[in-house]
Amino acid sequence: MRLSFLGSPQLAVPVLDALCEAGHDVAVVVTRPDRRRGRGSTLTPTPVKAAALRLGLEVTDDLSALRRVDVDLGVVVAYGALVPPAILERAPLLNVHFSLLPRWRGAAPVERAILAGDEVTGVCIMRLEEALDTGPVYARASVEVADKSLDELRGELVELGTHLLVGLLSRGVVGLPVPEPQVGEPTYARKVRDDELVLDFSRPAAELARVVRLGRARTYVDGARLGVLSASVVPEAMGAPGTFDGEVVTCSPGGLRLRSIVPEGRRAMEPAAWLRGLRGVRPTSLGDGPVGSAP
Repeated sequence: MRLSFLGSPQLAVPVLDALCEAGHDVAVVVTRPDRRRGRGSTLTPTPVKAAALRLGLEVTDDLSALRRVDVDLGVVVAYGALVPPAILERAPLLNVHFSLLPRWRGAAPVERAILAGDEVTGVCIMRLEEALDTGPVYARASVEVADKSLDELRGELVELGTHLLVGLLSRGVVGLPVPEPQVGEPTYARKVRDDELVLDFSRPAAELARVVRLGRARTYVDGARLGVLSASVVPEAMGAPGTFDGEVVTCSPGGLRLRSIVPEGRRAMEPAAWLRGLRGVRPTSLGDGPVGSAP
């Protein structure tokens, strides 16, 4: 089929690659504008733009480009902005959404599934509508969340969604099934705020372990930042919240055994290596915020 493609982050790239490998004609790729990253002034393209250039496809950050191309339908994967009604009227847009709709509509469905302790999540191929993630669903598939990290779960969902989409499109537009309306109580997946990634040891260890699985969790030691990349729950740990003994920090209830950490200004390491480097000055508690922070 002749397609348009809308997407921005790295997770959308395997879908674009698979559509091209399946023989579809991607007439135009629309992505978010180049951005400045870090302290430099150099503009960096989105991963989808870089992939489109590699594939020799027309790519733009101007949505109005979709008005001048004739396509059978469009595919949307984490584009990052709402699509106006005038574009939706041009051709059907199929959205690869990484949740089991109507649960976790919105920007961060995989993160919210992990944080909520969902046992199962999945991917839906839905028809895009003007309202946020409300469209009817063409196909869906589910996976167990288990104790997977965000990267692991997201990778599994991308692979599953790509396979689902390519199979769906193999029959052409006339072969698409009639999409089914979403059924159930919707929940919304707002973006994860930075403060949600700070480990509050007055919370249960099981909840904090989910935060760690997002890959950006942190705490503080005497005002210095300490990233926590990996941790496991120690149900029997007891003591005041934030007490640090060996490699275990007490929560309420339970505790977290730190497996991989990033001390401020250092590389990732095991806690034992970090503690040896402190030369006998071992912290007895974690959680003190940076100097000058609000209480």
